[in-house]
Amino acid sequence: MNRFDVLIIGAGAAGLFCAGVAAQQGLKVLLLDHSPKVAEKIRISGGGRSNFTNKDIDIRSPHTHFLGNNPAFARSALSRYTAQDFISLVQKHGIGFHEKHKGQLFCDRSAQDLIDLLLRECDAGAMGGSVTRWQPASLLGLQFSDSPQAHYTAQTSQGDVTASAVVVATGGLSIPKIGATDLGYRLARQFGLNLIEPRPALVPLTFSAAEWQPYVALAGLSLPVTVSTGTGKSPIRFHEDLLFTHRGLSGPAVLQISSYWQPNGEIRLNLLPDTALAAALISAKQSTKKTLPNALSAWLPARVADTWTAAQPQWQRSLPDTPDKALEQLANALQAWALTPSGTEGYAKAEVTAGGVDTRDLSQQTMESKQPGLYFIGEVVDVTGWLGGYNFQWAWSSAHACAMGLAARLKPL
Repeated sequence: MNRFDVLIIGAGAAGLFCAGVAAQQGLKVLLLDHSPKVAEKIRISGGGRSNFTNKDIDIRSPHTHFLGNNPAFARSALSRYTAQDFISLVQKHGIGFHEKHKGQLFCDRSAQDLIDLLLRECDAGAMGGSVTRWQPASLLGLQFSDSPQAHYTAQTSQGDVTASAVVVATGGLSIPKIGATDLGYRLARQFGLNLIEPRPALVPLTFSAAEWQPYVALAGLSLPVTVSTGTGKSPIRFHEDLLFTHRGLSGPAVLQISSYWQPNGEIRLNLLPDTALAAALISAKQSTKKTLPNALSAWLPARVADTWTAAQPQWQRSLPDTPDKALEQLANALQAWALTPSGTEGYAKAEVTAGGVDTRDLSQQTMESKQPGLYFIGEVVDVTGWLGGYNFQWAWSSAHACAMGLAARLKPL
């Protein structure tokens, strides 16, 4: 039977990085994945250039950019392996990168450069450490035994293996077409761990066909907005680009707010966040004879102006003939647009999965669960970042914390 120090299940961002770091600490690692390709999520991320981290992560306040039942859980891993640490690794491998927007860092050439970096790190084992990859290979069963010493036995499609520890890096349910499954959640349940109910996150929002019919013609149009959700003194708010679709709303603004939106809850949009629109329209009455739709297109795309003004006969007049009260009502409709989504586009379009293995069952220092020798890292854990490189950084940081914890716990074979 094949024997390893560590079995890592999942050859995505977290699994690959954990394998490389663990091997460089002298551990003998088996990396297992049911897909013939590694890191498909990296390959398709960031438009093929992979937004691999965000330099603006505030490690002192992880709740600023991460959510979950206890986002503060992420502080330990994020502070011990930072965005700058990963940036230094990228630079060490000679990969060009650039900042695109709000601290988001992308590969200059291709996401493949990042995948190649991770594979080279896996090949850089030290002190006898190594990474063996079995792909495609399916996990058929996993058992724990504490006799004669604690170990796991895994049945796989390429044969049985034993390992002193197992790392679950299987990701979430997002993007099933590239191989996402619920394996990580099933393993957590098998060993008595709690789950926070998974749900699609960073995902487009949809509306009923009847409610959305007036806006279908806007599909493909994008504009900067503010979007918010929640009640009380501190609603969640983002200032990003909005994209109209045939079924609802997408774009960075909506992907961000979707992680916080609750079913049957409301979102609020300001389509002109930097303009005192009512005052501007009332002032413009003195200097133009344009129709209100034409005048409004000075601030908004013409298709948006036409769509909104078509809703009321009083908004079809010339601007000078439109009462101030009607202009104020139009401005409110555009700048305090309240909507109740019917749902989301689901896991097929979700960039990540929120929820997952309950952090109360994990060590924030090592990612080991209350089941001895069983670790969970990356997206399978109930830690979800904002759009913009935060989730990849959580993958790197949680993987590094796990690998160093494994090295401290295990002696190489």
